[in-house]
Amino acid sequence: MNLRTLAVLVATYLFGSLSFAIAVLRIGRFPDPRTLHSGNPGTSNVARIAGRPVAGLVLLLDIARAVAVQLAASRFCAADAVSWAGLFLVLGNRFPLFHAFRGGKGVATYLGFVAAAHPWFALLACGVWLVTYLPSRIPALASMAMLFVLVTASLRASSFAILSTSGTFLTAALIVAGHRSNWTALGKREQPGLARRPPAE
Repeated sequence: MNLRTLAVLVATYLFGSLSFAIAVLRIGRFPDPRTLHSGNPGTSNVARIAGRPVAGLVLLLDIARAVAVQLAASRFCAADAVSWAGLFLVLGNRFPLFHAFRGGKGVATYLGFVAAAHPWFALLACGVWLVTYLPSRIPALASMAMLFVLVTASLRASSFAILSTSGTFLTAALIVAGHRSNWTALGKREQPGLARRPPAE
């Protein structure tokens, strides 16, 4: 990677470190999403705290930022390094410099990033999310199904180039790791005597 690409990646991480969930709730005089329910500043937790319209606004802002990053990376970075911009954007979302490194899980962010280059795959991913969520009512499970479609789209577009593929796989691994608390909650759900409640997103 050249210096220009590295500069884009650093800028992308810093841009991703701006949490719209925290900022929008603060402006609306709602509690910090990291202090209630799942403690995650993601759209699902925002919906619990401030309602679906506010969560929808946060989702749109996350997606718009990701689209802008993808377009900028496609212009200023080599083709096989674009996926790394997605990785650094999700990294900023997961571990935001400006919010004590406590961020979201990166699903909506990665959706927007892929949507900028592959809108039809992004729509398919949203459909898969819905089809998975409706019968299960488990957002984390639906997010993993969506992630599978997004990763598949990215890999196909990259023709499995090593640098591009590694960036895509690292991004997916980062998002999956962010859901580890959900898998723990799902495991407890199966134990006798525990309340059967879907884990928080």
